Amino acid sequence: MQGPLIDNLVRQGISRRTFLKYCATLASMMALPPTAGRAMAEAMAASRRPSVIWLPFQECTGCTESITRSHSPTIEGMIFDMISLDYQETLMAAAGFQAEEARHQAMKENMGKYLLIVDGSIPLGQDGAFSCTAGRSNLETLKEAAAGAAAIVAMGSCASFGGIPKANPNPTGAVSVSDIIKDKPIVNIPGCPPIPVVMTGVLAHYLTFGTLPELDDKGRPKSFYGETIHDRCYRRPFYDQGKFAKTFDDEGARNGWCLFELGCKGPVTHNACATTKWNGGTSWPVESGHGCLGCSEPDFWDAGGFYKALSMPADPLKFVAVAAVAGAAVGVGVSIANRAKKGSAKAAHETTTLADLEK
Repeated sequence: MQGPLIDNLVRQGISRRTFLKYCATLASMMALPPTAGRAMAEAMAASRRPSVIWLPFQECTGCTESITRSHSPTIEGMIFDMISLDYQETLMAAAGFQAEEARHQAMKENMGKYLLIVDGSIPLGQDGAFSCTAGRSNLETLKEAAAGAAAIVAMGSCASFGGIPKANPNPTGAVSVSDIIKDKPIVNIPGCPPIPVVMTGVLAHYLTFGTLPELDDKGRPKSFYGETIHDRCYRRPFYDQGKFAKTFDDEGARNGWCLFELGCKGPVTHNACATTKWNGGTSWPVESGHGCLGCSEPDFWDAGGFYKALSMPADPLKFVAVAAVAGAAVGVGVSIANRAKKGSAKAAHETTTLADLEK
């Protein structure tokens, strides 16, 4: 039986004060009120680590690398102190029959209570033969593990939306977790790979409140995917001014102008890259001079090419001016129509009144 989380952290040299600061930071990142940080700390400190079964399917291991190679162990690295990771074939020391036995034992002992993490898509082609573990297809393993799970975390774009394996022509028949499992709570954490702190935030929310965080229409946590990359991008003022880099090495690019015309998908991509950044908060793709690929959106690989501009006006100032003129014209038309309606109604009212008086 595992003890409370705080006891495990103290043994590793992490003070209660540090833990409280961590929870406050995490609550802030998730747009929760200030009091939520202390509530989160109290709930997680007293809780026993929940059993987590992590199934890697048709993927590149990038999602696992993103979590385990985080540069901020006091935050993202805590994922392994917050949970009891009972199965993850890439990370565990056991192999073969011993590894599979560990998974079945964890499922049996924690039936209905464990969290199931899935990264990678699930191939349906050739009866699932494109990706198998221990002689069983990913589809079989997923259905078995999902049956006893309290909730499922689809980590990465492959598990969330099918990702690159699902890209045209999709030879393996790859699908997402939610395409198969319909009777369990599922939270999607897309990204290729996903941001580590988003993963930590979802687990902390579950530990604290016993539920998944509020999700958007694509099953993503609103606190991290509620705004587009474009909404928080530091190059946004240049977009509004109509200043765009034409090549990756021209004067505009050197001056940090907007990368929209070079194919940046920031205006249609929901993620927290612009605020949380990568590599310990060092940078993120747009800050490094490359446009957003839109990797946290469904079918991003097939969305018209990475270096082709979105089918939107390339001159936002001109677009705004045209829209304003069009809006004004429509407004005038509506105003005239409304006046005509009022005039007709008034005439009808007066006529009716006069007729009634004559009677």
